Amino acid sequence: MKVLGVSGSPITNSNTDRALQLALASTGLETEFIKLKDYTVAPCQACLGCVTTNRCVIGDDGILLAEKAKEADALIIAGFTPYSSLDARSKSFIERLYPLRHRNGFMAGKPGGAIVTCAVPAGSEMLPPACDFGINAIKFYMMEEGMDFVGEVRVYGNVPCIKCGHGDECRMTGITMIYGPDATVASVGVRSFEEQPAAVKAAVELGKGIAARLQAKR
Repeated sequence: MKVLGVSGSPITNSNTDRALQLALASTGLETEFIKLKDYTVAPCQACLGCVTTNRCVIGDDGILLAEKAKEADALIIAGFTPYSSLDARSKSFIERLYPLRHRNGFMAGKPGGAIVTCAVPAGSEMLPPACDFGINAIKFYMMEEGMDFVGEVRVYGNVPCIKCGHGDECRMTGITMIYGPDATVASVGVRSFEEQPAAVKAAVELGKGIAARLQAKR
């Protein structure tokens, strides 16, 4: 049995990547890690050219990735939340799985999970629930395809202003918007997935949960 993990994070060895890799390793099964940055995947054109073939008409890497998802026994999608919604790479990947739906429902019944990294802390007043939006974009895709949604992982990430070099003086800084008027680059710091016990535990549990669902189907 094989579990496919797909990361929409463009950052090399990002928090999102490492959370996904831990979840995959925790399955104890054969896995494949996909970094969407390394592929060209356009969004769906809503042309319905895939209805009779279950294959997209757009001639890019989306065809290859959809085939990998079709052949895999389970799928974990990991993304992040620029502007409080799921990132474009992850969303395009999801859209390009649409050809697998028609007449056959190739993804139906497969276990799946969501991993999302967001900079906005849960319960922040006057700010969007970014993690909820990201998780739901993945979760509802899986629900609509009849997949078995096993669980989610929420990673507390970093607003880009932490690393841009101008986070303390830029009038558009996200640091004070998210953390308050007295927040600084130094006071906020850089957050790491491995320093978040709840997220680490959730990633391990997601991997083990997917493995258990697959074993139960044998």
